[in-house]
Amino acid sequence: MDNTDAIIAYYDTQVEIEWQRIDGRPEFILTCHYLDRYIASCDTVLDIGGGPGRYATYLAGQGCDVTLLDLSPANVQFAKAKAKELRLPLQALQGDARTADTAVQGLYDHVLLMGPLYHLQTEQDRKQAVEASLRLLKPGGMLFVSFISLYAPLIYAMKYEPEYVIEQNEPSLAYMHAVEQNKSFAGHLFTHAFFINPTDILPFMAQFPLERRHLFAQEGVTAPGEPNIMAQPQEVIDKWLALSEILAERQELLTMAEHIMYIGQKK
Repeated sequence: MDNTDAIIAYYDTQVEIEWQRIDGRPEFILTCHYLDRYIASCDTVLDIGGGPGRYATYLAGQGCDVTLLDLSPANVQFAKAKAKELRLPLQALQGDARTADTAVQGLYDHVLLMGPLYHLQTEQDRKQAVEASLRLLKPGGMLFVSFISLYAPLIYAMKYEPEYVIEQNEPSLAYMHAVEQNKSFAGHLFTHAFFINPTDILPFMAQFPLERRHLFAQEGVTAPGEPNIMAQPQEVIDKWLALSEILAERQELLTMAEHIMYIGQKK
């Protein structure tokens, strides 16, 4: 079943929330540190599923030539307006990650696929999105792919809604069953979404012509205690962020993160 219309409707009402969601948070800060390792000023970047443009405007501000493609028309319009407000060059288009190569022309130095795999519920759709991204990526270019961890809802519940574990509605019960069975979960929680068991990421990505560079926790180890950590003096926050970057690729700690990124170089 294709849930595209429902996902568009959800994000069309969440534009401002999505723009603010990662502002100044470990997920954004640590991810940008990894982006900065590979993306240089004047590089061309395609941001597929980039939402309202938080990463796109960051990279445009670094001097990159950035194109954003997003499923939500409201996100696209917001990104255009925000880039204009910030006086940054940014091309923004509406389109589906699975057919990105029909909406966008040319080849890019780097492609970000940091959102679509949160919502594509079949492996075939997820595979289609990665393949479309690779067709738009130059040989030797870097592909940045984000996943939502199977444990992200549990981490969120620990922070904000501990009573979630006793909810009896069908989606919650189905999700908790998947956790107990140690299986990735596709279903309707905040919207139609896909939560991957971290151990499934590398086998999924191994089917593509990519040389693995990194698999890291985008929040590092901060996610379970993030509200408390981010309320501390800046010196304490900075130490946690530095520690998180050191620990980000420890495979035994990936389950502490809500979001996990694979970075691969196109062969």
